[in-house]
Parts: sequence; structure tokens; C-alpha cells
Amino acid sequence: MHIQLLSLLNYKNFTQLNLDLDQHINCLVGNNGIGKTNVLDAIYHLAFGKSYFNPVSSQNITHGEDFFVVDGTFSKADKTERIVVSFKKAQKKMIKRNAKVYDKLSDHIGLIPLVIISPTDRDLILEGSDVRRKFIDAVIAQSDKKYLECVINYNKVLGQRNALLKYFAANRSFNQDSLLVYNEQLSNYAEYIYKTRQSFVEQFLPILQQRYQDISSGNEQIDLVYKSQLHDHDLHDLFLKSQDKDRQRQYTTVGIHKDDLLFNINQHPIKKFGSQGQQKSYLIALKFAQYDFIKQKNGFKPIVLLDDIFDKLDETRVSQIVNMVTREDMGQLFISDTHPERTEAVVKASTQNYKMIHLKEMI
Repeated sequence: MHIQLLSLLNYKNFTQLNLDLDQHINCLVGNNGIGKTNVLDAIYHLAFGKSYFNPVSSQNITHGEDFFVVDGTFSKADKTERIVVSFKKAQKKMIKRNAKVYDKLSDHIGLIPLVIISPTDRDLILEGSDVRRKFIDAVIAQSDKKYLECVINYNKVLGQRNALLKYFAANRSFNQDSLLVYNEQLSNYAEYIYKTRQSFVEQFLPILQQRYQDISSGNEQIDLVYKSQLHDHDLHDLFLKSQDKDRQRQYTTVGIHKDDLLFNINQHPIKKFGSQGQQKSYLIALKFAQYDFIKQKNGFKPIVLLDDIFDKLDETRVSQIVNMVTREDMGQLFISDTHPERTEAVVKASTQNYKMIHLKEMI
């Protein structure tokens, strides 16, 4: 799987941009603010139907315009796929595959497997559990349509249950039968989500540990632990036990939307006990393990986006990663950097199959 052509119209800082891309390595270089990350985000947009950095569609439109178009031509198993994502203010976002509009976005997820490594990944360690749940959902959803549908439906029903709890409070009323309808629906969706997350962590952990060893010079042991209220309790029982609390707080306090992933190093939270270098290595390993997992499940190579990678790691570590990518023939890779000479030197040491894209010259 690789992207051959990319065209942007009124997307972020680009009024118009057309790129002919290399099927191996593409180096996006230029000064800060020139739009390197925006190009990577456009590719992400084609894969997931939304921005990685700003999910508010209207805020991805070039200032002063009222629409954007991201158009990509992909090669996949000797077939050509053209994906077009377009959005106009006050209208619904549209995603087309080979000129045919999708009925729903979830049908598109997984067609273009993709992994992005960005400085914002630190949020996975530093921020709350919702960030880590989004990570696990994004990995699994690229190869499991049922899981994606269950997550979408669970969140929809969860919103309805929360709205009902607010209604009870506002009207000083209560109807347990109404609440039980939502409890039943949530429990059904949660069962599949919980079992799938459990299975994912079991399969993913050894891959993660191996990747950490590949990119780290240390001997520390890392771990990934799935934390869930459903380990020890049935969700039906949890709902009944938390009913009074839910009514008081006017939202659902239990369920798989409270799940978390614990990142540990030497049996301690890496957030508190890991050095900055160890945290960076863990995150890189996490993303390359994501690559391995998706490739294993889908049967072909995901696209890899390395956003401002030199800001995350020293030049030696970047060289290791690029060498690993080329040695393992991991498919199409995009690297963004502010220093063309540095980027080319690192890439050239591993392969001659690359393309330098100087964005300053194209605006």
C-alpha cells in the first residue's frame, strides 16, 4: 500500500498543492510553519476521514475559504484506489472511494492502514485515559469492523443514557425501566469490546517488548497492562450498584469507557519513573508495534508518517529507525524535518530510494 499522488485544495495553509510521491521514502523539508505537518495530516485525513491534530473540520479550511478537498491516489495490491475527502461549511463531510460516496465513515476505516508518530504522542503518557483508549480503538478498528461498530454504538447509547440521567435530575423524576433498556444495550456492546481489548493486549505486548529492545540500548523491562472494571465485575451488576451515584452525578460512572492502558517500566509507571529518553523509546516502540500488529492482521504494510522525528529523538536514534524501516522493507515512509541536509544524510546512509520534497519551493 502506498500513496502515489496527493492534491490539496484550501487545506489548512495550502490554497493548492500537488505532490507526486515516491513509493518508498518521502522527506518533507522546509522551515517551521511551512506546512510539513499539514501534508502528513492530509494523508492521515485520507485514511481516517478526519485530522489527527484537529478534528474540527471547519478549522482545517484555509482562512477566508469555505471548503477544502484532499485527494489521494493509492496503489494497493496492483489496484488503484482514489480517495477524496471534502468538506464545506454548514454541510456534512463527504468521503468518496473511486467516485462513490460512502454511506458511513466506518466502512472506510482500515482500507488505508496507517501509523503516525508525532511529538503529540507524549499525550499518551502524560494525559488521561481517554487518549489511551483512542489509541487502542484506532489500532483494533483498522482490522476489526465489528469492534469499530460496537465502539460507535456503545458511545451513542452512552450519550443517550447520560441524557436520560440529566432529564431525571431536571424533572425530579426516575424510571428504572427506561434506564435498564440502556443498561442492556451497553452491556451487549461492552462484552465484545472488552474481550477484544483483552485479546489485543495479549497479542500486542510481546510485539511491543521486542520493538522496545530493538530501539533501546537499555536492559529495562517494559509492560502494557489493560485496566478495566470488567475484569472482576459484570457490567449489569456495576450499573445496578452505581445507579444512585449515576443519578446524583447525572452521568454514567462505570463501563468500558473507563478502561485504561498502563504503561510500565521495571514494574513502575513510566510517567513517574521513566526518564525522558525511556519515555520517547517507549512511544516509538508503541507505534512500531502498532505497525507490526496492523500488518499482521491486514496482510499488507501500513503507511508510516514520522512527524518532526528529530524533535523527539537524537540523530543516532533516528538513523536506527530509518535503517530499521529500510532493512525490514516496511513500505512507504514519510519524514518531516526543518533541516534538509540532516534528513538526506540520515536517509541516504540506508537507501537510495527516496525523494526530497522542499515545500518552500512549492508555495
